[in-house]
Amino acid sequence: MTEPTQKNALETVIVVGGGVAGLSAATALADAGFQVTVLERRGYLGGRASSYLHPGTQEVIDNCQHVLFGCCTALVDFYKRIGVEDRIFWDSRMTLIEPGGRRSTLKPAGLPAPMHGLPGILRASCFSIADKVALVRAFTAIMLGSKPDPKMSLADWLKRQGQTKGAMHRFWWLVIASALNADLDCIGIEYAFKVIRELFLNSAWAGAMGMSRVPLSELYKGASEYLAARGGEIRYQEHVEGARWDEAGQRWRVMTRNGELESSHLVLALPFEGLQKLLPGLPEADGVAGLADQLAHHQHWPICSAHLWFDRQITELDHAVLLDRDIHWMYHKSRWQEGRDGGGSYVELVISVSREFAALSREEALGLAVSQLAEYFPVVKEAKLVKSALTKDLRATFGVPPGIDAYRPGAVSPWSNCYLAGDWVATGWPATMESACRSGVLAAEALCRAVGAPRTILAPELKPTGLMRLLS
Repeated sequence: MTEPTQKNALETVIVVGGGVAGLSAATALADAGFQVTVLERRGYLGGRASSYLHPGTQEVIDNCQHVLFGCCTALVDFYKRIGVEDRIFWDSRMTLIEPGGRRSTLKPAGLPAPMHGLPGILRASCFSIADKVALVRAFTAIMLGSKPDPKMSLADWLKRQGQTKGAMHRFWWLVIASALNADLDCIGIEYAFKVIRELFLNSAWAGAMGMSRVPLSELYKGASEYLAARGGEIRYQEHVEGARWDEAGQRWRVMTRNGELESSHLVLALPFEGLQKLLPGLPEADGVAGLADQLAHHQHWPICSAHLWFDRQITELDHAVLLDRDIHWMYHKSRWQEGRDGGGSYVELVISVSREFAALSREEALGLAVSQLAEYFPVVKEAKLVKSALTKDLRATFGVPPGIDAYRPGAVSPWSNCYLAGDWVATGWPATMESACRSGVLAAEALCRAVGAPRTILAPELKPTGLMRLLS
């Protein structure tokens, strides 16, 4: 680790928000020698990637299953920094299941990129020959550097590529639209292309999927220990109500319900709606109106999860993509999450792009989830549902429609000594933990530059391999 400079050691930073963005900024700044205090309004870490004790089941559950991929280099680097990289379960397989149980498995073959994924597509029984031809045609266009109008949506581009109904519904809508958590006509083409290149074309490792072996908030306890070892701290139940800049003292004074704190620098690591809410409590400055306008252009998309505990094993699969029904992703968490193996099955079903599902009552949603799950795994009909929980995150992700980049600000804010972080700021990534993590590191780098101690913190993105080195 780099030893802190004397200048940095005298400077303090308050980070507002204990989600992935705030924690990545805080740990990077602590490593650079700043004294860091994180203010988190809840009693646990992780933000939208968190876990909590569910009162109805007395089980600790994640608010939604979050995954990372091999291409998420900033997030992997963050996990290494806080010492939890060994608590990630990795798998390069993606099993697609049709109602009735027929399976297709996409996994990398021993071929150079981008050919490593082709055998899996060609063997997949869930796609017709016409579907496969359509998918290969679209992949080839992306691979060869297709440059469509940035104002075009993914839906418009797919129509021009002549995608079949099967390719649209079983791949583009389910795998891509649900991964980005938005309808096809609400996805900017550049973000869809990024997902395809990273997960299916650039390299086999880039598309490997990682899931936490422990509840998410427990995973991020490593950040708390990391900060404490460097003189920092995390304060929970701190509701920030405003902040003012003391020009004479060159200090920020942050007002919370518990009192006032001061610091040399401020990092606002909040969701866009959180920053919107805080704006009236922040000083006037040039550029604030423009930032408010940028915030107003963002929108939310919900994600729902059904958590189900059965008295027996319902499948040997660790996870799967479920085709043609309301439920989309199955994560068999009792197979790979620590402390979950009690002889039965604990599964989490994720429903993306879920405005209609979110409108259902708890009983309706859980009943629908269980009945549809039985279409893929018939043993569900014989199993006893021991307990269940439903989570609805109505603000799960921000949308990435065409043109959204014009409304994603950088790390430097309109205020002196104040920086922005959050998955929605300008990172080049959609609404993911990777985007949140990158935003925190970018804020830390901007702060270091401002105090005359520039450093490179952000881990480089994975380089394409095989033939993709020539085509990128």
